[in-house]
Amino acid sequence: MSEQNCLVANDWICGEYVRSRSQELIDATVQHVWITAASVVIGVIVAFPLALLARRYGAFAGPILGLTTVLYSIPSLAMFSLLLPAFGLSASLVITGLVLYSLTILVRNILAGLQAVPEEAREAARGLGYGSARLLWEIELPLALPSVLAGVRIATVSTVALTTVGYIVDYGGLGTLIISGLRSDFKAQVLTASIICVLLALVADLLLLGLQRLLTPWTRAARPSRIRRRPASPKVAEAA
Repeated sequence: MSEQNCLVANDWICGEYVRSRSQELIDATVQHVWITAASVVIGVIVAFPLALLARRYGAFAGPILGLTTVLYSIPSLAMFSLLLPAFGLSASLVITGLVLYSLTILVRNILAGLQAVPEEAREAARGLGYGSARLLWEIELPLALPSVLAGVRIATVSTVALTTVGYIVDYGGLGTLIISGLRSDFKAQVLTASIICVLLALVADLLLLGLQRLLTPWTRAARPSRIRRRPASPKVAEAA
């Protein structure tokens, strides 16, 4: 009876709310996750060629980085309003806006990772007959992974937060619950949805950190010794 009274009393912490609205919470969480995941994946797909273009042609680096910075500075309400004629009130509108916001982080980190690849690693690979494409995928990209995945982690956590803004068009996942709870002064809904949103960001960051450690084992092997140099890559190290 006391747990049911927490709804009547409009308490911040209310187990009955979680039980009675569990499906609503699950639906909002699923929507939040898939919008975030889709935005980050598409963001990486778009950012990668932009970073390659900026690295290959230095003259494009400034405009590309400048444009992504300008896009990130546009307020979310204005961004969605500008995209509204093209996408209407849909999930595509929110995802497109989030992709544009993620580019400033992703492009910079991918570019920084590629530029940090040691020149001797490239020279060794070219000496083995590696072409440009093979050099990129087998040497440069693996060595750039720590920086790339660090950017993906930051972009993901940022996107988890920004997805809540999608409440404007009713595709905000947990953000829709948070805002509707604020408008109706439903404290349990506001707090519960906010906590789930924070947990999503933490879980996503930990999962990506684990993926980064799994895909870049040489970075862990190099940490105990500050003198020993990190191997250029498994393939180049074998050739050497």
